[in-house]
Amino acid sequence: MRLLLIGATGGTGAQVLHQALDRGHDVTALVRSPGKLAASHPRLTVCKGDVLDQTSVATATAGQQAVLSTLGHRQFLRPTRILSEGTRNILLAMQANGVTRLVCETSLGVGTSWGRLGLLYTLLVVPFILPFYYYDKGRQEKVIKASSVDWTIVQPGILTDDPARGVYRHGAGVGRWIASVRIARADVAAFMLTELTARRYVRQVVEVAY
Repeated sequence: MRLLLIGATGGTGAQVLHQALDRGHDVTALVRSPGKLAASHPRLTVCKGDVLDQTSVATATAGQQAVLSTLGHRQFLRPTRILSEGTRNILLAMQANGVTRLVCETSLGVGTSWGRLGLLYTLLVVPFILPFYYYDKGRQEKVIKASSVDWTIVQPGILTDDPARGVYRHGAGVGRWIASVRIARADVAAFMLTELTARRYVRQVVEVAY
């Protein structure tokens, strides 16, 4: 498939990029700083642009068959709408270019999975360290759910850089109220790429963790 990847320079995005190329997909990576993308491949096209710039998103989306988003940022300490406004631009570009499939990574603890990142994150980390980030993730999910595309929202547990296990739980109720649940970024990437075509959770939110 011809895929547009948003967030290729992030932890999960880098895993999605390498695994997508290994699976034979043609990937276009939309990045603000191409120099930060440590990858080169005959089926990789690097497109310089900003997800907050509608024109660059629309240009990168043209000719694609699906979009995968692992969009994130590090502006944790002040109000932001990067995730929600960026995703809005992605959806507008998809509509304009006739692209109907979106798989987007958010996080456990957002929306219907509130509280299922474990007590430490629910009572301390999210409200006191990452409140603005998670507020915007909530807005991001609402924007996706209001769209007409065939979306899948993937909510992973706490992300690690461990090697992929290849075995993990997915569905509803995967998170935990007390103890935190984790999953390697490599396994999240594999799940997102499989779900792209397996379509088990179209227009659904799916939690993934060990």
